[in-house]
Formats: sequence, C-alpha cells, structure tokens
Amino acid sequence: MPSESSARRIFATLQFCVALLLGSALACRASGTGSTNARPPNVVFIMADDLGWSELGSYGQQKIETPRLDRLAREGLRFTQFYAGAPVCAPSRCVLLTGRHPGHAIVRDNFERGGWGPNEPEGQFPLPPGTETLGTAFQRGGFATAAIGKWGLGGPGTSGEPNRQGFDLFYGYLCQRVAHNLFPTHLWRNTEREDLPGNTWGNAVGETYAHDRMTEEALAFVRAQRERPFFLYLPYHLPHLALQAPQDALEPYVGRWDDPPYDGKKGYLPHPTPRAAYAAMVMRIDRDVGRLLDLLHELGLEENTAVFFTSDNGATYDVGGADSPFFDSAGPLRGAKGSVYEGGLRVPLIVRWPGHVPVGATTDRIAAFYDVLPTLTELAGLPAPTTSDGESFLPTLLGREQEARGPVYWEFPGYGGQQAVRHGRWKAVRRNLREGKLTLALYDLENDVGERIDVAAQHPDLVRRMEALMRSEHVASTDFPLPLLDD
Repeated sequence: MPSESSARRIFATLQFCVALLLGSALACRASGTGSTNARPPNVVFIMADDLGWSELGSYGQQKIETPRLDRLAREGLRFTQFYAGAPVCAPSRCVLLTGRHPGHAIVRDNFERGGWGPNEPEGQFPLPPGTETLGTAFQRGGFATAAIGKWGLGGPGTSGEPNRQGFDLFYGYLCQRVAHNLFPTHLWRNTEREDLPGNTWGNAVGETYAHDRMTEEALAFVRAQRERPFFLYLPYHLPHLALQAPQDALEPYVGRWDDPPYDGKKGYLPHPTPRAAYAAMVMRIDRDVGRLLDLLHELGLEENTAVFFTSDNGATYDVGGADSPFFDSAGPLRGAKGSVYEGGLRVPLIVRWPGHVPVGATTDRIAAFYDVLPTLTELAGLPAPTTSDGESFLPTLLGREQEARGPVYWEFPGYGGQQAVRHGRWKAVRRNLREGKLTLALYDLENDVGERIDVAAQHPDLVRRMEALMRSEHVASTDFPLPLLDD
C-alpha cells in the first residue's frame, strides 16, 4: 500500500493536466500575455531569518556586501513598507503560509514541544490536518512543491510536517531549537532523519554547514523541474544566531573592523570575531541567492520565474554576540525582533519577474505576509484559499495602479503581550498587556518613522477606531491567549 506522501504525489499527478490548463489560462490573464498555451510561472520565495530591514545594500547597508541581492533589486521591484507576519519565527511563518493574520492564525507565538538537550523531542506547535497553505494551493494546481530550510511549524510525526502541508519535498530543520546550531548533527529529508558528517552536538565548528547543504538541495530541485511548473519555498536560517560561518565566508571580513570576541555569556555559542561572522552569514545568503538566479538563467527559466526575497522578522536584539547597532540593522526604525514596533516587523521585499515586474522600481505600497498567499496564487493562476485574510498586491507587482491597502493587524502574546495596527500613515501600538496595560500609543509614520512621538492625545477619534480594530480583529485562541482581551 502506498505511503501517505506517495498517495499525495499520485493524486497531484492525476490532477496535473487539468490543473495545468486552468493555471496557464489564468496566469496569462493575470500577466496580460494573452496566450493560453504558456506554462504557468514558477515561483521561488526566499526568506532569510532575522535579517534586519537595513541589512542589504539596496536598503542602506554600508558594511555588509550584498551584490547579488542588490542586483536583484536593480532588476526588479523593491518594497519600502512591507511587513512580516509576526516579530518572531514560528508565528510569522504561519501567517505567511496560511494567509491568516495573527489574530486569526493557528500559531501566534513560539511554542516548544521539547527542551534544549540532544535527545529532546523536536518541533514547535504543529499546523493541524487540513490546513490550507501555500503548499497545498500550489500542489493542487499541479506544481511541484518544495520547502527547503527552517520549518518551525511541527516536528517529526506530527500533523505539521511539511509533507502533510502541501510540500512534495522537505529538506532542512524541522525544529527551530535544532536550528540554533548551523553545524547540526542532522537535518530532515521529508520524514527521515539525515545525519551530517563531521558534526557533533553543541559544536561551534563542524564539517558540514547546514546552509550549504540546503542550497545544494534547492539547486537540485530546480534542475529537476524543467518540464513542470514549481513552487520553491526557501526559508533560509541565516543570519539567525548562533554566529557560525565557514572559514571561506569569514575571510573577507576578519580584520576589517575592531571585533572584540564574544564569550557566549548572552546565549548561543561564542565566536572569536562576531562581527565578521555576522557579515559572513548575510553574505552567504547573498552568494547563494546569486547561484540560484544563475541556475534559472542557465536553464532558460529566468523569464518564467517570479523570485521573491524577504525576511521573517526584524534583526536580532542584543543577544548571542549580535551587534545590530554596529551594522545599523534597523536603519531609522525603532525596535528589533520580538517587538511590534517597525524594527521588529518591517522587512525587505524584493521581487523580480522579467518582462512583468518593473525594472529598478520602488513602491511604498503597504503589504504584509498574509498578502503573499493571495498574491502568489493569483500570479500563478490558482484559486486562493477562502480562509485568507490578505489582499493580493499583484497589480502593484505588474506596475499597475492599485487602491491603498486596508488596515494591517498584528498581535503577539510574547514579550509581555502586544498588539499593533498600521492604517495608512498611522500606526497604533499596545504593549505590556500581561501587566494589565491597555494604553494605546499612536504614531504618524509619515513624519515619525522611528515611532518616537506618541500623538494619541491629539487624535482621540482615531485612537477609538484603532482600539475598535484591535478588538474586532482578535479571535481568542486557547493555545495562544492574549492577556486582557481573553480575560
């Protein structure tokens, strides 16, 4: 009897011919090509982990070199007001994959299923069976689907495994805790553990760098899909701590700056040159995005592949040897990872799709992670799941006029309990809900992008509207309660 994953692949293959014809017609209408014979566009969605808003050259970075991502921006469209789904890893990924904002999402905070030892159960809170995801949408449409990188939405043997959530292939970290070492003892290939040579538990340096392994898997997946449209979700785990990089990546940065050693006393593994290590990790992403773009060109897939690059949340705060102030990781924005201020939520987004997306353009349209699902499915000519809260920004990608986006909502029960709403120029923030505080701060981002001046007292009617949005968009969660609102 075939396995569950084999059955899914058989079913997807049976659907393929019908779905391909439907997808081709719809995709052509979306892109304006006028032909119904074209293959649907491939979609590559690359996501860095804890990459700050200002850590790419195209977003103002001065110390770290990112030539391939800067070229991607010159060849495509750069967003200046794009937002992650949440200020930490797991809930942000849940929002991205399900298209549901944090007040409706299944996963709203990091939630561990085990401890930090080598023999602890792996994984975080799992997506339940039957969840509509980007993977299931593309898989139903006949696309080959792969998730390669850090997952964080269900450990081994749970309903949240990627193969149960619409992905034909998974390779990488199932568990976020294991991903705190970039030379891990093992990764997962679908449901099978794959031990990595030369790595031991807790090693600061090993033989096999997980990021490099995952890049090779991504390249192999693309090579195998010349005859079939594909969706590649590539959630890289760099530059998330710990600070670890291969020697060849370190060499361009060692000795470039004053770089006091990190002793490991603020969590994660120590490193003798932490600033060089962080820059090397960002540059490793840049190098390997370039390798993927080169492969698309080599295979003749460049013009029929939409490539997206973003980050799952803002830059790391002062732990683990990270030095966000040194790199000016958030630019003018306030806050960092874990915060619903702009520095925790606003992230880069670069999109390239030759012949469709304007070249060298910039947009200030507001968009967020839960807009990605309706955008990508519309781009590919597929129906979006009806459970999505998002608004497609495909017209903006194609250089067309588009109405301003409605309010964007976040809630986050971690770090004291927080809520935020972005509506046009205005941003409302609530913090410290666990301490019984419901006070709302209001910021005018057009004049105060750093969220320094609270103007709530000058706009009582707007405050009331923002408070009403915070109440209406929150649906109580038994697993992730938000203090005060669920009492």
